[in-house]
Amino acid sequence: MTTTAEGPAGRLGRTGPVVETTRQVGSYLALTFDDGPHPVHTPHLLSVLREHGVTAVFCLWGAHALAHPEIVREIVADGHQLGNHGMHHDDMSGWSAERVRADLESTTAAIRAAVPGVPVPYFRAPFGSWGGTPEVARRLGMVPLGWRVAAEDWEPPGTGELVRRVESRLTPGAVVLLHDGGGDRSQTVEAVACLLPRLAARGWHFTGPSRRS
Repeated sequence: MTTTAEGPAGRLGRTGPVVETTRQVGSYLALTFDDGPHPVHTPHLLSVLREHGVTAVFCLWGAHALAHPEIVREIVADGHQLGNHGMHHDDMSGWSAERVRADLESTTAAIRAAVPGVPVPYFRAPFGSWGGTPEVARRLGMVPLGWRVAAEDWEPPGTGELVRRVESRLTPGAVVLLHDGGGDRSQTVEAVACLLPRLAARGWHFTGPSRRS
């Protein structure tokens, strides 16, 4: 497995590769959503994904999972995969390995309080600030999950602009970063509803990220 910044494993965290690509090669992409679950936007997004038969990865805040366990259960019931996104979305890049591990374990426990025994195969560092977190995540059995395409929807620019950004930046095998929580994500939900049929009509297929790190 290559560990070069442009290889299949993606760019490097401080201690190893961060996955940014899909399982298959070619016209595939993987949708990922951060910062949920949100009591309004996540259910709306799930409805859109369900309508088009698309599954994604939801990288969850532990605190949000504790607050909205019923939505975590809905995510899993629809066949989506889960990611650990930290307990409170803290920048962990300067933390000790012991502190990172405690946070990741607490987050996974919060998620599994809603869905006991369900795998949490991915970890995404809040803010993309990796530091030493990839090594800790791998030791806990999680793949460090980055992205190749970011819609930059943390500051909503309008639905049309979000659609344009994803379409113009998309490359084969890309992991795409979007958000379903952490603020008003109504534009993101609308953009996804627009993108799914457009991309499918152009021959794109939706899959999951690689689990090879």
